[in-house]
Amino acid sequence: MSVDNDVPKPVAAPNDPGPGGPTGEPIAHKAPILISLILGAFAAILNQTLLNVAVPKLMTEFNVSASTIQWLSTGYMLTNGIVIPLTAFLIGTFTTRQLFLGAMFCFGIGTLFCAAAPDFPVMLIGRIVQAAGAGIMMPLMMTVILNLYPPETRGKAMGTIGIAMFFAPAVGPTLSGWIIQQYSWRVLFYIVIPVAVIDIIVASIFLKNVTERTFPKFEGVSFVASTIGLGALLYGFSEAGNKGWHAGEVLGSIAVGVVFLIVFVARELTSDHPLLNLRVFRYPGFSIAAGVSCVVNMAMFGGALLTPMYVQNIRGYSALDSGLILLPGAILMGVMSPVSGALLDKIGIRPLAIIGLIITVITTWDLGHLTSDTPLRHIMWVYTIRMFGMGFIMMTIMTSGLNHLPRQFNSHGTAAANTVRTIAGSLGTSLLITVMTDRSNMHYNQFVNSVLSTNPQLSTTLSELTAMLARMMSQPLSVAHELVTYLMYGQAQMLASVQGVDDAYLVAAGISLFALILSLFLRNAKRPIAAPQRSDEGGDESRSSLPDGRARKAVVVRRTLAPRPQ
Repeated sequence: MSVDNDVPKPVAAPNDPGPGGPTGEPIAHKAPILISLILGAFAAILNQTLLNVAVPKLMTEFNVSASTIQWLSTGYMLTNGIVIPLTAFLIGTFTTRQLFLGAMFCFGIGTLFCAAAPDFPVMLIGRIVQAAGAGIMMPLMMTVILNLYPPETRGKAMGTIGIAMFFAPAVGPTLSGWIIQQYSWRVLFYIVIPVAVIDIIVASIFLKNVTERTFPKFEGVSFVASTIGLGALLYGFSEAGNKGWHAGEVLGSIAVGVVFLIVFVARELTSDHPLLNLRVFRYPGFSIAAGVSCVVNMAMFGGALLTPMYVQNIRGYSALDSGLILLPGAILMGVMSPVSGALLDKIGIRPLAIIGLIITVITTWDLGHLTSDTPLRHIMWVYTIRMFGMGFIMMTIMTSGLNHLPRQFNSHGTAAANTVRTIAGSLGTSLLITVMTDRSNMHYNQFVNSVLSTNPQLSTTLSELTAMLARMMSQPLSVAHELVTYLMYGQAQMLASVQGVDDAYLVAAGISLFALILSLFLRNAKRPIAAPQRSDEGGDESRSSLPDGRARKAVVVRRTLAPRPQ
């Protein structure tokens, strides 16, 4: 089937103000529905960002290693990756209220498990239950927005949702750092529970059924293939950042994931009742926007992880200090989200994407030239400007892509978009962490070789320093030599780590530049052509807004059904 045949032709715009309920009727009061969805998304994202800072505390509390505690994030991500492709089926099977309240209830139960966890296994179970609920919220929220608002006003609505998506990461690290210093780590989960309860109450009162129930057939083969494929692929990407891309476990996991994903794609493209309709990628506007969004996610998530690692691990500042450095940028990104959404409705996606990505490329390149004594004020300003640029593109690019899809593909489009973005974010994080680790080791070996072999003058200086230190400390030369060696290798390790972070940021800048090139191919969706009013009895819709054959047929039907004069 060709792309041209799949893309629907422009049709006359209805006189009613855009889409709305399951049958397309407009819904008058949309604000309470939007508030219910934003509260749910805020609770889910806030919980995730709160936990990131608490990892060292949890390692001590449960007496587990760093590789074991990492499963709290890995398990959450894997569950998300499994649930998100299933959301299109769930949206077609359950009402909006049933699905959202069920997801929030599941998230709340998981949060209770985590708050009361006596040991690590119970904590991990709670995280998985949380992820099962949170994975449903974002695709459902985007589908509801697509059904509630016509394409010409979706940008502003999606931007409003972006406030929750970006404000939660803004306050999360800072709030978490302060709570960890003052109270128990369990408070991180206790403060989320009231938000979840309030949202369940608000949704029970105000949330309306917006999505259409089509009762699709459940594809067991597709579900098994997607579960194994996405689970193995995301696990491989996650472990690559820790064990390296050449590890047998990583390569085997990625290979299994690729094989099962090929089976999943083949099944979805040939099935009459696909679990996730991948035919949405036949719409060029959606496919290009999804590609740009994936590349942007790779640069954003990996880059957002590098800055805290530099501030805390290399410069030695606390988690609270790191959160305060990132706070202005995250707040500005949240403020820019509705602004950029409104601009999307007015000027289209391409100018926003180009401006936002140019800012992102320049600031990411600047972060690739950090030193061991770069002022934190400079880092904060550059990071804040980087988030300002990201604010132009994070919600708008995917919104513009979803505008290319017809209404019946909304749930499949949001599920597909969130799936590929999840994979891209995981891949980008693993890639940049691997670059940072490998390049740090390379720079460290270069420093050591420079000291030991290629720089005899420096070796002489170190010998003199050892002798002087031995006299000052009244210690043998061997003790002074060990101390000088320790200080020298520690300094070399710090410098190598800084250069590793710089190299990773330069790779992120290259990824952002690639996204900038792709953004030149973005285009706006063709909006419905408004039909002028007609005063004759032939009808009030313009025949010029329909193809010729359809226009003539519509007029003939109207005239045939008109009552004959007595």
